[in-house]
Amino acid sequence: MFLIDFEPVGRRGQCRGEQSLLACARDLNVDIVSICGESGKCRRCKVQIISGEVSSPTAEEKKAFSEKELQQNYRLACRTFPRGNVKVHIPPESLTAPQRTQVEGLALEVNPEPPVAALAVRMEAPTLDSPEPDDRNLWTALEQQHGIQSGSIDMMVMRTVSRSLRDAGWHVSAAVRETEIVALGKHSTRWIGLATDIGTTKIAVYLVDLETGKTIASKGLMNPQIAYGEDVVSRITAAGKSAENAAKLQTLLVDGLNQAITELCRQIDADRTSIVEAVVVGNTAIHHLFLRLPVKQLGLSPYVPAVRSAVDVKARDIGLAIAPGAYVHLLPNIAGYVGADHVAMLLAADIVEAPGVTLAIDIGTNTEICLNNNGKMTSVSCASGPAFEGAHIKYGMRAAPGAIEHFRLTGVERDIQTIGGEPAVGICGSGLLDIVAQLRTNGVLDARGRMAEHHPLVRERDGGREFVVVERPGKDDITVSQKDVRELQLAKAAIRLGIWALVESEGLTEEQIDSVIVAGAFGTYIDIESAMAIGMLPPLPTERFSQVGNAAGTGARLALISRSRRMVAHQIASLDGYMELACIPDFNRRFAEASSMSWQMSIQSARV
Repeated sequence: MFLIDFEPVGRRGQCRGEQSLLACARDLNVDIVSICGESGKCRRCKVQIISGEVSSPTAEEKKAFSEKELQQNYRLACRTFPRGNVKVHIPPESLTAPQRTQVEGLALEVNPEPPVAALAVRMEAPTLDSPEPDDRNLWTALEQQHGIQSGSIDMMVMRTVSRSLRDAGWHVSAAVRETEIVALGKHSTRWIGLATDIGTTKIAVYLVDLETGKTIASKGLMNPQIAYGEDVVSRITAAGKSAENAAKLQTLLVDGLNQAITELCRQIDADRTSIVEAVVVGNTAIHHLFLRLPVKQLGLSPYVPAVRSAVDVKARDIGLAIAPGAYVHLLPNIAGYVGADHVAMLLAADIVEAPGVTLAIDIGTNTEICLNNNGKMTSVSCASGPAFEGAHIKYGMRAAPGAIEHFRLTGVERDIQTIGGEPAVGICGSGLLDIVAQLRTNGVLDARGRMAEHHPLVRERDGGREFVVVERPGKDDITVSQKDVRELQLAKAAIRLGIWALVESEGLTEEQIDSVIVAGAFGTYIDIESAMAIGMLPPLPTERFSQVGNAAGTGARLALISRSRRMVAHQIASLDGYMELACIPDFNRRFAEASSMSWQMSIQSARV
């Protein structure tokens, strides 16, 4: 029996020497992707051996990995057996959707230097001989014990300062932001920060210990504004119709955040008033709706934001129920459709310091792409639509138990993996991408995305063709139709065209891209090879790609706990140029070409 430690999920336990690492992972409830019955054919169960001895690489592994990857100890979990105690790292792409979501809230490797300092002070109670006012008493103690010069006290804190000092026995913790006291608590108070990435479809909320920088709780929820439209254009239109609509959209968002904050505070047994700083990121439209700024101009050419610079606003002024004196910091925007979430993603990816040519893609309902060509950064926004979330797909669904998330086709044999191992009930975005890629690879779809007429698993239904993914006796079969394929083509064409425009504008070819960073909720779950197979991503060696999860959420947390990283975010926004995709020559023709199932075909024909 050997001790196996699986990171970053933090599971460890005993494993027998005759058990593969994949089998051991399953025994420990670590869900690693595998859809080929542990035959080594699907190559989805990629792991990295950090320490310890394991069996020698098999023929399947030598075929699956490059020599460099083998030297870095990358292995297939289904083909690898322990020969002692082993520590294993599981890349995000090898984890199933629920566990990828769980590891997104892990601690960040950064020295905490939060904008709010927690300063413990001991004070002397006033007496008849020394009747010093409470505010002067507090500032005197702060100056003597911490060298803090007198500043201001938030008015809401001022209203409770006398009671707070006496309840704490004159031994308090002051939360000081620059020269302002934004909260007072007992000396043992743990001050907390809030980081939020508000996506068009989903919201990620994190609570962070400001002293240690550790993420102590996290939660994902749906953006309640979806009721007013799945895309930002619909919400811009709705908000522009009346002040009441704009107010409702903002209230929906804030109420959703307040509910999430309450639940997270309950988990860690904390009071919401101990949250003394917040960082919020989102695309420009979400940013404006959150602050109730005018949005009508965002929907009209030339699509300019009302505010580009960073914003600091009192939490209470926007209805966020945290410490009354706390501030909400919103990172700067770049353009009408490239917002603070893109800045946060680039911050997390450390793109400013990236050498060579780096492509960073945050895939979602709106996809933002940045090309850094040796220090020159340019970004573009692509309206990729909700297909990646399973919307507008006949059997589409969000990533939930029973959703098909991985698929493999060999002849007429179909292998599927569902979230949670539950019976298949639908197809999530990563599953749809996998299915279409397999159909293309196996000749069921041609280069234009048309479905073959004569294939055992293709049938005519309701005037169109569909591919049978799963038969369900007594229920409707789960299928992918020609219309579903077209929906995915439109989504991926927007991304491909954005990449092409950036690369072409710099006089480069896609082969010159040194690294590709793939971020975002959907980007976390996709199979890179499937994305390349349908022409969504450039056909580069897989080792040039890295999937970094919700990088916008990570960037928000960095800006929350580090003043220097917050300054880097502001630097990114000032350096990053913007390209309007709709203004490129022959946009309609090139968009049509970009819907092709072949990356090279589109690039070459566009150059002609």
